Amino acid sequence: MYKSLLKPFLFQKSAEEAHHFTFSLTKSTFNLPLVKGVIKSMLGYEHPSLERVVFGLKFRNPVGLAAGFDKDAKLIDEMAMLGFGFIEIGTLTPKPQDGNPQPRLFRLPEDEALVNRMGFNNGGVDEAVKRLKKRTSKVLIGGNIGKNKVTPNEHAASDYLYCLDALHAYVDYFVVNVSSPNTPNLRDLQEKEPLKQLLSVVKERNDQKDHPKPILLKIAPDLTDGQLDDIIEIVKETQIDGVIATNTTIDRSGLRTDASKVEAVGAGGVSGKVLGKRSTEVIRYLSEKSKKAFPIIGVGGIFSAHDAIEKLEAGASLVQVYSGMIYEGPGLMKAIKKGLKEHYSK
Repeated sequence: MYKSLLKPFLFQKSAEEAHHFTFSLTKSTFNLPLVKGVIKSMLGYEHPSLERVVFGLKFRNPVGLAAGFDKDAKLIDEMAMLGFGFIEIGTLTPKPQDGNPQPRLFRLPEDEALVNRMGFNNGGVDEAVKRLKKRTSKVLIGGNIGKNKVTPNEHAASDYLYCLDALHAYVDYFVVNVSSPNTPNLRDLQEKEPLKQLLSVVKERNDQKDHPKPILLKIAPDLTDGQLDDIIEIVKETQIDGVIATNTTIDRSGLRTDASKVEAVGAGGVSGKVLGKRSTEVIRYLSEKSKKAFPIIGVGGIFSAHDAIEKLEAGASLVQVYSGMIYEGPGLMKAIKKGLKEHYSK
């Protein structure tokens, strides 16, 4: 039904308009008794073989919703109905910010890809906390945190610490995001010394809490092998709990869409099928070079159970989807989980 009815309607709207329409529709309908029952019967699927224990947390299944879809924790209970094993909110910043000027989200249908230059648009971490306090579902929540655009890199740690303190009681793990291409100079924090210093400060504050939460680092797919070696070393030295591989890419070389159309879109990070191969390469490199020293959450180009299995067998412990759901619809999670169950029960 999604591909034949809803998707053509949504794709007539701009990408960001479609996103807001979907949010509004989901919020207004998912909790109606009849709709809730239909969603559960059509899209619900769990099996004991899908359960995973990763960095000390028990996931009912290994398929999560990537950060960026529900930045402000507005749809956690509704998204939980779709069967996600975990949901990552954010990227959240201390102060609310509008992000970059619109238009800033684009589809490349020929590539089943998205291009975004959102710029950490969010209502601020304190507003997200108010919503987290009211949620009713028990799905595991990740808090993806970043810095405000106006905060210089030399003061970035204070923004990450503010978000950590605000969210700590309400999320199950944290993600330090220094890999978005859409906040000026943010990726400079991926350099070895600044990154080591930032993660050390965040880890130290987290360890001071009564119940420390797992700390993960989200990295770009555009890192060189040498930079990935640095990531492995930094994870070991700072003793954070894992890595999310990967964020969006600034590389446009693999796109089939006409170059003039891509150029007209302008700057931004690319996600979708074109990212699948590179994100899997990064996962495999980190897993093999580190001798599986830390868990990896694999994200990028997951449109099917086969794609998820590929990332898990490359070394990921969990996976996340976003663009795949836009193109394939909400039935994707059930299809992935059934495929995983069948694959691993052979």
